[in-house]
Amino acid sequence: MPIDLEKLHDEPRLLIEADLTPLQGTRFQPTGFPDLGAAEYDGPDGSTRMLLVESAQSMANRLETVCWDEPEDDWVEPLRGLPYVRVLDDTGDLLTNSVLEAHRLNSPYIVNADGFEEVREKIGFSESEPFSVREQLTPALMRFDPGSLIHGVFLEKVGGVVRTPRVLSSFIEAAEIGVAASGGAKLDRVQPSKGGEGRTAKEGYGNVPFSRDEYVSPKITAYFNVDLAQIRGFGLGDAAERLLVGVALYKIQRFLRTGLRLRTACDLDAQDVRVTRPDGFVLPSEAALAKELPSLIDDAAGAGLFAEPRVTEMTYRK
Repeated sequence: MPIDLEKLHDEPRLLIEADLTPLQGTRFQPTGFPDLGAAEYDGPDGSTRMLLVESAQSMANRLETVCWDEPEDDWVEPLRGLPYVRVLDDTGDLLTNSVLEAHRLNSPYIVNADGFEEVREKIGFSESEPFSVREQLTPALMRFDPGSLIHGVFLEKVGGVVRTPRVLSSFIEAAEIGVAASGGAKLDRVQPSKGGEGRTAKEGYGNVPFSRDEYVSPKITAYFNVDLAQIRGFGLGDAAERLLVGVALYKIQRFLRTGLRLRTACDLDAQDVRVTRPDGFVLPSEAALAKELPSLIDDAAGAGLFAEPRVTEMTYRK
């Protein structure tokens, strides 16, 4: 039986939350930022200490990665048939692809590759003519890499207005946090003490003690936002809309089952997954979505929305 998306008709957003806990023990390690470290901040009430466990930009990449089958070098089975760009090096060996690149079609290994001109022509940007995201950009992204529609892209090397925001955005926060301070030491069994020039701790020599902060929290929550209004605004038709919603939901469910080992010291488990908006919508299971997706992909292909062949090969020359 097809998944029921009727309750999403005319809704602007689909909002989903998932309660997370450490898979073992009580501590976890958040993402860190250069010159900042962990992102701690005060909650809106001014008394609750909050922590950003995973950022929106990192989550976009993780939601792509969990849908890629590394041994088969292809989408996971339910998503096979979706278009993407594969990049080869100048010897013909596989270099990368638009699913795994952090900026998708805006990867320098794609925009500077032989073959990107086809994408550029389909977008049809001209500095001397008005540019329509709906009429020019979104059909091209659907054709070559729907992931760039779902997770957003800014093709600044094509044009400064050639961009679209994320349809699926996500982040993970923790509330009422406490610091679990610990530490350790890197041991040098050959030269424990400080050495001469070129053989100091900076170069990795000698015993080097270090401190380490992990965190505890009674409330770790993953948030997911599917922008349904934006999907409809693409103007790509019913087949594209159902496919984009289906792929977004599948990414969420698969991430919550397989992608929560964020770091060595941050392995989480989803305890409760719930839809907070709209009321009454039941989130389809990963299994139900996996069963439905091949037909959704076929419908979109039948509507002429995809490049043929589905995988666009380019060559990046050093």
